Amino acid sequence: MSDQTSSFSILFVCMGNICRSPTAEGVFRHHVAEAGLADVIAIASAGTHDYHIGEPPDRRSQAAARLRRYDLSAQRARHVARADFEHFDYLLAMDHENLSHLQRLAPPELRSKARLFLEFGTQGVLEVPDPYYGGADGFERVLDLVEDASRGLLAHLRQAVERSTQKS
Repeated sequence: MSDQTSSFSILFVCMGNICRSPTAEGVFRHHVAEAGLADVIAIASAGTHDYHIGEPPDRRSQAAARLRRYDLSAQRARHVARADFEHFDYLLAMDHENLSHLQRLAPPELRSKARLFLEFGTQGVLEVPDPYYGGADGFERVLDLVEDASRGLLAHLRQAVERSTQKS
């Protein structure tokens, strides 16, 4: 936890930060706001590669998200940095390849902050497939997986907040 009470920070990570991780950021931000926890959970996203720095999310990601009432338009791609391990409580990778990248980048004592996002899901899969080279159905699948894992992550964080307030 960031401040010993109830503040958390989450960084969603994929390869280019234009499809999966900005979708996760937008969906999770929506769920957190609906739960009234926007003031205690900070959310961002980044990419392990610097292909798209400064660009908005892929138009197909934005269109699919908009159909489910998520707005990704204000986001801009950025590159994950070693310093992110100091600033974020959870660095949640979309797949094993990006998790490996995070683990190589992390200071050894902070490596445990990097995890797979879908560990919090109930779909029985651990990787969010990259929809970039596929059709519209790939973006819908990403949203399905991200919505499910977002609910699980939010439940996990609520339990952690409760535990920390009971200790205080």
